Amino acid sequence: MPFLGQDWRSPGWRWVKTEDGWKRCEAFSPALEDGNNQLNDISHTVIITGDDENEEVYSTEDCEFAAKKRKKDHFRNNTDSQCFYREKWIYVHKESTRERHGYCTLGEAFNRLDFSSAIQDIRRFNYVVKLLQLIAKSQLTSLSGAAQKNYFNILDKIVQKVMEDQYNPRLIKDLLQDLSSTLCILIRGVGKSVLVGNINIWICRLETILLWQQQLKNLQMNKQVNNGLTLSDLPLHMLNNILYRFSDGWDIITLGQVTPTLYMLSEDRQLWKKLCQYHFAEKQFCRHLIPSEKGHIDWKLMYFALQKCYPIKEQYGDTLHFCRHCSILFWKDTGHPCTASDPNTCLMPVSPQHFIDLFKF
Repeated sequence: MPFLGQDWRSPGWRWVKTEDGWKRCEAFSPALEDGNNQLNDISHTVIITGDDENEEVYSTEDCEFAAKKRKKDHFRNNTDSQCFYREKWIYVHKESTRERHGYCTLGEAFNRLDFSSAIQDIRRFNYVVKLLQLIAKSQLTSLSGAAQKNYFNILDKIVQKVMEDQYNPRLIKDLLQDLSSTLCILIRGVGKSVLVGNINIWICRLETILLWQQQLKNLQMNKQVNNGLTLSDLPLHMLNNILYRFSDGWDIITLGQVTPTLYMLSEDRQLWKKLCQYHFAEKQFCRHLIPSEKGHIDWKLMYFALQKCYPIKEQYGDTLHFCRHCSILFWKDTGHPCTASDPNTCLMPVSPQHFIDLFKF
């Protein structure tokens, strides 16, 4: 039987096997379908207003128009409207072909890849925050109105998560600082740069960012009460092993502030030397040798000096992946309909900067 669809390379409909046989999955959730039925029923009713003597009967066309308008408002305000995108992947195409017209934008990918759920996964949290930071620095004006609204909604969820879980507030402070700086420049240069939406909306967003910054500034870390084994009870070699597994110098400094023992271990020259060798090439740190008072190389100061000149290696628990065979961007655990004989050989992890570069035309 020939395959019929909008795109002959498309995987087609999704089918689920039930006791009554195979059934096709619907695009929307049952809650939305019930809402559709209720809204459709409105168009078949006769609305009578006014007194008994002066009755006004609306035509069927008016009722249908009102039903369509309410249907749009229902989808916009209902939280279940996230079910619009059944698949958590997106086909990245940069030009029109015989089968596909148009191209994929950064805003469309940002809406489709379900970053709202990704921030709830601790493996993806740092990845999403870094991506939002890169967008704030250079790509904010390239987002559509819907993507910008989605961007700030996700940012709001991130701030609320940090306030509740107190997880990595330093990372969010850096993101908000970059975003506020970008917005100040864009608002001052209104008319010279393209800003989607009313200028008053952007001013309100800037005020919201300043409020978030104040909330994070006043954030108080809750002291956890635990009568069991604590970090201080571990032997020195285990504590040292933990420090050697950190890839961020600021994390080492923060952990060193917990106890005097951890501070002593965090000042180890060999620890900072390994960190420099991991992030930077030998030619790079040979150009920035910083001797200490005793004549030794101060590897700790070298690390932060090199960080200003060269990018450091990024580590994430989970990242987006790109299939070179299908040109599809997706989260690895959700997968995608790959037609390659060996899909694993076609996968390529996508860094936040690579994600931005995919949509530069």
